[in-house]
Amino acid sequence: MKGDLHVHTIFSDGKNNPEEMVLTAIEKRFDYLGFSDHAPMDFDDGCAMALEKMQTYSHEILRLKEKYKDQITIYLGLEMDSLSLDPGISTDYTIGSVHYLEMADGHHVPIDWKPEMLKQGMDTYFGGDIYALIEAYYEQVAFMAKKFRPDIIGHFDLVTKFQERMPLFDENHPRYIAAWQKAVDSILPHCTLFEINTGAVSRGYRTTPYPAPAIQAYILEKGGQLIQNSDSHRTETLGFEIP
Repeated sequence: MKGDLHVHTIFSDGKNNPEEMVLTAIEKRFDYLGFSDHAPMDFDDGCAMALEKMQTYSHEILRLKEKYKDQITIYLGLEMDSLSLDPGISTDYTIGSVHYLEMADGHHVPIDWKPEMLKQGMDTYFGGDIYALIEAYYEQVAFMAKKFRPDIIGHFDLVTKFQERMPLFDENHPRYIAAWQKAVDSILPHCTLFEINTGAVSRGYRTTPYPAPAIQAYILEKGGQLIQNSDSHRTETLGFEIP
């Protein structure tokens, strides 16, 4: 079975409409395609869907599911952040991710916008201690999994997105390893399926997918499972490096 369950459209921060993604998936001879646009957040109007668009999104994916049912199986999903609002719709599945850390003063530190913004968050809120920021990130991922019990954990080690361009920490540091291992252990009672995400590779940020090989091995050792997704935001990258 070939397919992709981490796909974004113009309903959130993607570049193509859902039907264009479906037609591309059919061309690529996918067996299934899952839409996982970003669920609404009350402070993010750049990437997340507006709450008032949720019903339209649901209706459109269900329309396509029926229209193309003889050619491909389509699933209605959402990517839920730890700070997402109640979307108010039923879904076939959810992907759980963390893109922001919410600070006590109400500000948000974005994890994957720009390396300079991550460093600024480190300096402003964590006293320049990158491992303190990382520990907060993985704690938030574990909290998200307990809160939403998603079907898939998305880009688990997103905090490493800029490591090849602007390394901020040592991925072999004991505090880093302890942080992600503790998160995996905390997540597994709530969700056992983690994605291998090739999105940062297709966009040129990384040469290897999330999560790192050591994390993949630990997930499998602890009884978790892996599924490959492209985190595609356009037709050109749909199913990127999925065999």
